[in-house]
Amino acid sequence: MPITLFLIDDHTLIRRGLVALLRQYPDLEVVGEAGDAGQALRLLPALRPDVVLLDNHLPGVRGVDAIAGLRQASPASHIVMLTVSEDGADLAAALRHGAQGYLLKTIDGPLLAEAVRRAARGEPVVSPEMTGKLISAFQQQGAIEAGQAAPEAGGGDAPLSPREEEVLREIAHGASNKEIARTLDIAETTVKIHVQHILRKLGLSSRVQAAVYASDRQR
Repeated sequence: MPITLFLIDDHTLIRRGLVALLRQYPDLEVVGEAGDAGQALRLLPALRPDVVLLDNHLPGVRGVDAIAGLRQASPASHIVMLTVSEDGADLAAALRHGAQGYLLKTIDGPLLAEAVRRAARGEPVVSPEMTGKLISAFQQQGAIEAGQAAPEAGGGDAPLSPREEEVLREIAHGASNKEIARTLDIAETTVKIHVQHILRKLGLSSRVQAAVYASDRQR
């Protein structure tokens, strides 16, 4: 079964370009599109796509402000912002409202396709250019308390093992479980176990929080 997508962008040419681009990948299928949030809310319940690509600049409402409603309309869909906005506040708001990721429209086609695949698997995806702003935004707005509330590695009840430290560094670089497994030459299921242990030991609840925590610690 292909990964199904729904596009929300008020520019018809951009939607046409995305459809043509994504059509190159047999495992990806665009099943619907909308020019604004209202139209998307009407279509999503019936289509229930795996991934929704959402622009931030929409008529009537910003994309980040529409995320909650879109998630209610199609709870199983993973919402990924695809925008020109490099504003750290928009990034923080998108993730705080439940977006699975935040990508810039300057992203290359193959990288976009891979990001869609990762988002469909429930993995967070953020453009590398936004990593620094991700950290700053969460520190300044308090959207995620990883930098302040999470214990320092080695300072909790159970310190991270050397292998868990390696996995955490790869998470900070945005690597998926499959990529981490390949880099460290271990099984992907082993990576999943390490990630679970890392989150538990650091008192975190998501990979995004772990990435923010690790990146902040390396600064």
